[in-house]
Amino acid sequence: MLPKAPANAPTSVPDPPSGDARRFGSGLQKHEGDVAEPCRGILLAAGGFAAAGGPGAAEERSAAEPREHRTGPRMISVDHLTKYYGATRALDDVSFAIARGERAALLGPNGSGKSTLLRMVTGYFSPTGGRVVIGGVDMGGAPLAARRRVGYLPEQVSLYPELTVRRTLAFVAEVRGVRRGTRRGAVDEVIAGCGLTEVADRRVGTLSKGYRQRVGLAQALVGDPDVLVLDEPTVGLDPVQTVEMRGLLRGLTGRTVLLSTHILAEASALCSRIVILDRGRLLAEDTPEGLGRRLEALGRLVVRVEGPAGEVTSALAALPGVLRVEAMPPDALPGARFVLLGPSLGPVQRQIGPAVVGRGWTLLEVRAETPTLEDLFVRLVRPSGHDGGR
Repeated sequence: MLPKAPANAPTSVPDPPSGDARRFGSGLQKHEGDVAEPCRGILLAAGGFAAAGGPGAAEERSAAEPREHRTGPRMISVDHLTKYYGATRALDDVSFAIARGERAALLGPNGSGKSTLLRMVTGYFSPTGGRVVIGGVDMGGAPLAARRRVGYLPEQVSLYPELTVRRTLAFVAEVRGVRRGTRRGAVDEVIAGCGLTEVADRRVGTLSKGYRQRVGLAQALVGDPDVLVLDEPTVGLDPVQTVEMRGLLRGLTGRTVLLSTHILAEASALCSRIVILDRGRLLAEDTPEGLGRRLEALGRLVVRVEGPAGEVTSALAALPGVLRVEAMPPDALPGARFVLLGPSLGPVQRQIGPAVVGRGWTLLEVRAETPTLEDLFVRLVRPSGHDGGR
């Protein structure tokens, strides 16, 4: 038996497919890894208890329906979105738009509001203020219609461990309202596309973390949704699994994708637009190239000094024109390395010698480097100050 669905779900969600050797039991027991609370996870990934024949559900749609007849020029619109948890403001008047077929990254440090925003985009949290529009459908005004256009990969993928991969995806296809005659083809398509052919008939509970993440992505793709929302799709994967998952994500051509990450290199490699959040506020929205142009006004100096690291950091941060000082990890060379960021570091370069030598420390190196996108990101989310290390 399935555990009780959340109160806002239609009551006619189909039972999961049967026929495996073992029964589900309650479906809520904790299993190895992160395979827990499978009912809620599968139904969330299936688009918010989508068109399975519940009240107000639209007619079943075919997975083969041409995408161009179901999309508009602007697929995701976030308008003045604000969210409070009690007195805590998690999102503060955030607005941006993503065009049809565009892949956008929601980038920010942990606690910046990324997951909260994605849960409102997918309709699982209600905003305190503002609205989300998916393909012209207001999420607040017509939530079922809007959710049917979204495939969702949550950060923690919850699955039925007793089901095989194929049966899991067949259940999701039924929940999403994929027509019976096209259901098998839809499942076979996502199994092949997500590299699951070799494990399609294995139980989900026996799979590695990387393969479970692929099953989560396949769930989001079942039914050919217009929009994919992926919350930290590579989190917890080893380097090989991460490369493989990024390869799968690059293959999602022609779809509108919004993914969250705290890794700037991943965002710039996978996406054509980057939206940067910090502490619930929108700091920047641009292409990777546009963000790169902002680097033209940012300088970077590497300084190596023999002296007490904390005092050196404070002395360098006090120089006029320095926005940020970062103490770098030790290496095999003598002295400690520091990275200085600022808008114009030519005058700063001339002040470093007197500031260091005048305090009795030894200045070993000063050299200019080309700033990176990571430098810009750090400047945006922490506009001033210094770090004592990583």
